[in-house]
This record gives sequence, C-alpha cells and structure tokens, in this order.
Amino acid sequence: MKKIIKKIIQIIPTYSFFPLIFSFTFNMIVYTGSRMIAGEWHHYNIETFLDRRIPFWAPSAIIYLGCYLFWIANYILIARQEKKEVYRFFAADLLSRVICLAFFLLFPTTNIRPELSPVGFWNKCMIIVYSVDAADNLFPSIHCLVSWFCYIGIRGNKDISKWYRGFSCIMALLVCLSTLLTKQHVIIDVAGGILLAEICFYFGKKSVMIDMYEKFQNGVNKIIRLGGHK
Repeated sequence: MKKIIKKIIQIIPTYSFFPLIFSFTFNMIVYTGSRMIAGEWHHYNIETFLDRRIPFWAPSAIIYLGCYLFWIANYILIARQEKKEVYRFFAADLLSRVICLAFFLLFPTTNIRPELSPVGFWNKCMIIVYSVDAADNLFPSIHCLVSWFCYIGIRGNKDISKWYRGFSCIMALLVCLSTLLTKQHVIIDVAGGILLAEICFYFGKKSVMIDMYEKFQNGVNKIIRLGGHK
C-alpha cells in the first residue's frame, strides 16, 4: 500500500496536492456534517410515479460501490492537468459542495427503500449499504455529481485517449443508473447532480473563480505553515 501511495504522489504535480486532499475532506464534511445537523429534521419525499416504476436490481450495487475506484482514477487524471485547469476544476468542485450543503440543510429529502430479504450476495451488500447510509442527503445526488465531474473534467482533454473519455461518459451514466436501481436515489436527484456539475463547471472556468480558489489555497497553506512553526 505504501508503494502505491508513493507512486500516486510521484505522478501528481505539487500544486494539485491541496486541491485533491481538500476536495475529499470537504466532501466528507458536507455529507456527514449536514447529516449531523439536519438528521432529525423533516425530510421531503420527492419520489415520483416514474421512480416507483423503476425496479430494484441488487447486482447494480457493483457499479454503485465500485465507482469509488473510477472517482479516484479520474480525479488523479484531472489533477495531472495544467495548473489553471486544475484550479478551474476544483473551484467548480468546491462550489458544487457548498450548493449541496445548502440543499441538504434547506431542503432535506428522503425516499422509501425496499424491504430486502437477506438471501443472495448482492441483497446482503445492499442491506449493509442501507444500514450505514441513511436515506437522506439525496438531492442533489453526490454520487451522480462526482461521477459526472469525472467525465466533464477530462471531456475536453485531448491528451487523454478518446476511448477513455468515452468510457468515462458511459461509466458516469451507469453510476447514475445504479443509484436508481439500488433505490438510493430518485430521478430528480440524478438530474440535479448532473445539472449542478455542468453549471459549476461552467462558472469554474471564470477567471474570478480560479483566482478566488488560488487565493483560498494560498491562505490555507499559510495557516498550515504557521501551525507547523508553533
């Protein structure tokens, strides 16, 4: 494991260390923090007739759970781009989580999950997922948001092969589908995640956003260095 981590560090530019680490950290803060704050609040069920028509298919859990490897791979690929592109992407990434936090607190949502029989490997997997991941923080879907970011973050990068860019698009769509088939999300959650990613990515390319993100990073780095001298 240490060798793998060392190799990953070697292929990531120094200017991308903070964006990657902060992205993961802030995502966890948003997801767990909003749950701690709004966990007992009234949650709205925005499930539609179409959602109820979508069948539960336990084997789709392999995509729902396996997408974490896809996220790691693509965020590293994105972090290997030029500095301006890296800051553009992670500025959009940060903006998206701030908006997610606002939705999780101002409009907390939930859905109705199926009662599962503990028979079959994938059913057992989903029972575990349901037990550790409460039916909240659903709109917009962070699963879909991050997966779509994984695609659009390399969509215009011609240094990455066309087949992998195409694969990333297909994989992102499969992740979105898996959130519906596992009954972790409803259609509007999926649409919200994709739309939010596109909107934030658009605004992330604005020079003011890039400059703000760089200043934010430099400010945090100064605090860390000062803390290290104490």
